Amino acid sequence: MPERVEERGPEQEEEHGRERAGLLRAFGLAEVYNPSMVPTLRPGDQLVVQYGAVVRPGDVVVLRHPFRQDLLIVKRAVERRDGGWWVQGDNPFVENDSREFGTVPDELVVARAWVRVRPPRGIQRSLSGVVSWAVSAVRPVRPVRPLSRRLRAR
Repeated sequence: MPERVEERGPEQEEEHGRERAGLLRAFGLAEVYNPSMVPTLRPGDQLVVQYGAVVRPGDVVVLRHPFRQDLLIVKRAVERRDGGWWVQGDNPFVENDSREFGTVPDELVVARAWVRVRPPRGIQRSLSGVVSWAVSAVRPVRPVRPLSRRLRAR
C-alpha cells in the first residue's frame, strides 16, 4: 500500500476567516502513516514542512504520488535526473518509490521536511519525563548527502 501523508498546510488552514499570510503560510504539518522512511521517520511522526523550498540531494520531501496525485508520500530526494527527482524511502524493504514509478517531475514535489516531532508514548507524569521526551522527539530532519560528496569532503 502506498504511503499516505495527511497534509495541513496553507490551503487547509485559515485563521478567523482570513487567510494566513507571509512566512507562516510557507510552513505546514504532515503526518507519516507508513514505514517507508524507517529508521529516519516512523508511522505517527509529525513533520514541519516548508512549501516551495529548494530541494537538494539528500533532503526528505513530501510529494504527490506520480500515479495517484491525490496521495501525498514522504521520500528522500536522492538525485536530480532528466525530468525531475529520483526519490527513495530509507527502508530498503519498501519499494514504493522511484524504483517502482521512476523519476518524479519537479511540479509533484510539494514541500521539504525540516523538523520531525515524534508523539509521546503514554502519559508523561514527571517533568523529567517530559524533558526526556522533548529532547528525543523533536529533531531536525537532516539531509543525507551522496556518498561521493562525503568522500571528497575528507
